Amino acid sequence: MVRTIITPSGTDVHLAIEKQYVGRKIEITYLALDELESKLPVKKTMSDFWNTISDETAQKLHDNVDKMRSEWDI
Repeated sequence: MVRTIITPSGTDVHLAIEKQYVGRKIEITYLALDELESKLPVKKTMSDFWNTISDETAQKLHDNVDKMRSEWDI
């Protein structure tokens, strides 16, 4: 696998393909790294998940967590 980062000076880029890849399907992808950095996921808090599960399911999860925590204390 070959991976590199370049800063093109024009709209064309020349690729030299290694012999081991000749005749094989290869994937070529390009993206601007600054665009990737600007799309990093936003950190979520517990309040972002409010009302995503029912109160009954939430209570079952809390009960399960409490049970597991009590087992640690043994």
